Amino acid sequence: MKADKTKITRLLKTARGQLDGLLKMVEDDRYCIDISNQLMATQAILRKANCEIMHAHLNSCVREAFEEGDSLRTQEKLDEIMEMMDKLSK
Repeated sequence: MKADKTKITRLLKTARGQLDGLLKMVEDDRYCIDISNQLMATQAILRKANCEIMHAHLNSCVREAFEEGDSLRTQEKLDEIMEMMDKLSK
């Protein structure tokens, strides 16, 4: 992985803490809207972590494939990106 591991680790640990908080909120029978807001905040952190990883992937792995001129490897990287975009749009 080419992304900033410290930054990704921090984001994921924050999301994990929020998930623990969400479980407690459910166990404590907290207000639905409060739980939903916390869920959306957790999802936003996970999206941010994914964006960081994908940006690093584009700037390193995909760029390397283009610069090496390996058309098969370049096509593989483009296919990976297209597949990821399809998943993100669902």
